Amino acid sequence: MTVDAIVVGARCAGAATAMLLARGGARVVLVDKGAYGTDMLSTHALMRGGVLQLQRWGVLPEVVASGTPAIHSTTFCYAESDTTVLIEPKYGVPALYAPRRTLLDRLLVDAAFKSGVDIRYGVRVDDVKVDSRGRVTGISTVEGGRRCDLEADIVIGADGLHSTVARQVGAPRIAQGRHATGVLYGYWEGLSADEYRWWFKPGVSMGSIPTNDGATCVFVSVPSARFRDEVRGNAAAAYTRLIQQISSSFAERLRDSVRVEPVRGFAGHRGFIRRGSGPGWALVGDAGYFKDPSTAHGITDAFRDAELLARAILRGTTAAFAEYEATRLDLSRILFEVTDEIASLAWTDAEVQSLHRAFSTEMSRELRALAALPPAEPAATWTRLAS
Repeated sequence: MTVDAIVVGARCAGAATAMLLARGGARVVLVDKGAYGTDMLSTHALMRGGVLQLQRWGVLPEVVASGTPAIHSTTFCYAESDTTVLIEPKYGVPALYAPRRTLLDRLLVDAAFKSGVDIRYGVRVDDVKVDSRGRVTGISTVEGGRRCDLEADIVIGADGLHSTVARQVGAPRIAQGRHATGVLYGYWEGLSADEYRWWFKPGVSMGSIPTNDGATCVFVSVPSARFRDEVRGNAAAAYTRLIQQISSSFAERLRDSVRVEPVRGFAGHRGFIRRGSGPGWALVGDAGYFKDPSTAHGITDAFRDAELLARAILRGTTAAFAEYEATRLDLSRILFEVTDEIASLAWTDAEVQSLHRAFSTEMSRELRALAALPPAEPAATWTRLAS
């Protein structure tokens, strides 16, 4: 079977990319080894750029209609003081949102399906096909115990942190982080539902993020090198102890709340930026760009790059891909470097506040770049990609 584009990974980055390509006139197959509507590790938090993208794609109304609470302020709790930032309407975005991934990924997959994408779950990709010129021409898959080859003009890896596509094409890393945090997180009912709240203390941090069904995701982070020693085989006990260490007043609030899911953990992974495209292939989401979850900006990055990549593919020229690479790196580099410094958890109160101001400045620059994109124009026919 031959199509215009194959997207590997049906999470938020892959589903969004597939949807945008199909709306632009491409024949797209979207494959995923998992199942429709399943959950995954996530901070859930969307920054303004991510909300802007959902609005542009027509998906935000469904996010809101599904009961995702509107976030109207963000509070940063430092060792010496607290700072609250109000979320004022800007670029048509009235509030922030943090949908559960069981909702967000499903809505994007549904939008991709309505746009004409052929979606296949339970498909494991075990090889990338390459021609004699070194150009990727398709994938080899296993589906229901049966092997199948799919060919396409371009194969897009949206298959996460340990991407098979990135490994098979040998996508080089162009930036490498030095720090990582290990995370414990759980979901609670009975907490305030209208603000993001972040705590930053030397050696440890915490976040409180309201999401769907009256639940709030509460996570704690420590340096990855300390994570296993902190957990010591009892994630729930370590989680409770760290929350108490960070904020005894918030720990007291949790005693009047109900934890509705088990405590889960992520031992951490150092961030990286990989080259985002090559002959017949491209990467999007965590497959091409992963940074520590300390700044809760991953989904917003994924949506940004889905938009930029889809536009480059639909233009189909060497210059378009070069522009994608340059823009993606320009909008990512400082966000990546500042996040890596924050993930060290080795700063003074004044230093981490300065890092947050630098991060905010870069988010504003990214938002302006996204807001300035012209409306996408559907292509009448698929244009063969430049080799």
